[in-house]
Amino acid sequence: MRIEKNGNREDRMMPAMERRDFLRSAVVAATAGILIPGELGAFLPSTGRERAMAAARETGLGNAESPALQFQAYPGGTGALLEKLWKEYGGDPFARHTIELEPWTGTVPTGEEEIAFLPAHRLGALIRGGHLSSVELTELYLERLRRYDPLLLFAVSILEGRAREEAQQADTDLRAGTWRGPLHGVPYGIKDLFAVTGTRTAWGSADFEGQVIDMDSEVVVRLRDAGAVLVAKLATGEFALGDQWFRGRTLNPWNPGEGASGSSAGPGSATAAGCVGFAIGTETQGSIVSPARRTGLSALRPTFGRVSRHGGMVLSWSMDKPGPMCRSAEDCAHVFNAIHGSDEKDPSTLTTPFRFEREPDLSEITIGYGDDAPESFLEALSGLGARLRAMPPLPSGNSNAIAVESAAAFEFHVAPHGEPQPVPEGLDAAEERRMTRFTRGRDISGVDYLQSQRQRYRIMQEMAEAMEGFDMYVSGSGDVGLTNTTGHPAVVLPYGFGVRNPGEESPTEMPLTTTLIGNLFADDRLLSVAHLFQSSTDWHRLHPVLEQGDG
Repeated sequence: MRIEKNGNREDRMMPAMERRDFLRSAVVAATAGILIPGELGAFLPSTGRERAMAAARETGLGNAESPALQFQAYPGGTGALLEKLWKEYGGDPFARHTIELEPWTGTVPTGEEEIAFLPAHRLGALIRGGHLSSVELTELYLERLRRYDPLLLFAVSILEGRAREEAQQADTDLRAGTWRGPLHGVPYGIKDLFAVTGTRTAWGSADFEGQVIDMDSEVVVRLRDAGAVLVAKLATGEFALGDQWFRGRTLNPWNPGEGASGSSAGPGSATAAGCVGFAIGTETQGSIVSPARRTGLSALRPTFGRVSRHGGMVLSWSMDKPGPMCRSAEDCAHVFNAIHGSDEKDPSTLTTPFRFEREPDLSEITIGYGDDAPESFLEALSGLGARLRAMPPLPSGNSNAIAVESAAAFEFHVAPHGEPQPVPEGLDAAEERRMTRFTRGRDISGVDYLQSQRQRYRIMQEMAEAMEGFDMYVSGSGDVGLTNTTGHPAVVLPYGFGVRNPGEESPTEMPLTTTLIGNLFADDRLLSVAHLFQSSTDWHRLHPVLEQGDG
């Protein structure tokens, strides 16, 4: 079987025990929740490994330990934000609000394709109503994962044993009268940047192909508490860049001749292919928005700080953000409602209100638009009653946060004994960039980094001024550089169907997508507007017709 041949099983051989013993002793683990790097120095000669061990014992710093300084997305600071919310919500800004699950009505689907491509909240309604068991749905998705992974290369580990246990527990709980919410019994996949007990977490890199971090990330814990069933670790581009990883390139189900984009390539591809009910991706600078647009999904890149990153690989402490990648905006709302909120293990997190509405009054919502906003989408919003206004010029600029912070996060890997190894001669440009990716930030001085962050704060203030009087705006491009710098939330959603990139060598017929950018911490309003649009259209219900994989 292809899955087994490629080492894509949860029970594959793991690194020797002494290697894990070293890691546990080498990295200071007194602080609960530290993400311990596996396979430290495995790419080095033996002397290099010894120096890496010595350095790790001395500093105790791996990939995930947080710096004392924490990024705050609200320009006025978290204290001012919470005081503002306290007044706005009558002293109750931290209360959790339930999103009711609409019951299943009408004919119950029986065909595999019809079931596989349903939105997650509709799958939850089938399970809640007793029309479909979690075990049956889990087996359907496991079979599709095995069938289509050889074609699309979206899975790192298919967690058959764990998935069956969780599905059986979900059905047992439901029979006993315990229902954990709209995601109860729904299978999902998670980007392979997040640790999951008993299976590898490879970060897309052959250097860490056998790494086992024996813990469940906070997102995994919260989804388990919500009753969801984890069926797969899904591919990320190497160290969260692009769609190329150690098995190859993750492909777009709409056109397997092109990549799924990245770095949340696996979550995008598997969800669009109907191989999971929903998925969790991450974004630092485009890694949810880009693959969601490429694969025609609905997705939420949350406001910075709203979802815990504990147990996940760090690329940038001030920019990394986990979020849901789904087949509808309402799915995103249910998933986000289960995972958002503060977590002591991730000091950047905070809890702010999330109150999703299925029928928001668009006459009370002002939506801006830029020159690249799709006209048909704007016309549809106007028809639903939205107030549309042209956006003023947005600020420009970026920070060097990724370069510097990723260099620090991966120093244990590229410079375990103080200085990076020399780059071999004769490499092509792409390979040289890959080899020096986590070393370029070492050349930026502390003063230059701090000055860049001061400039970043100015950009945040300018963005706040540009957003004054607007609830959100439509961006054809996604503005991923600007809005990841400022921490603003974004929702991707399909608005039509047609040929994407008609002038390119491999044009693709698929849903056309656009991006809504919202005010800070207005993730609920973004999803409410996206859902209202989807309630009057069917673009998000379209799905690719897949060829049989070779597994």
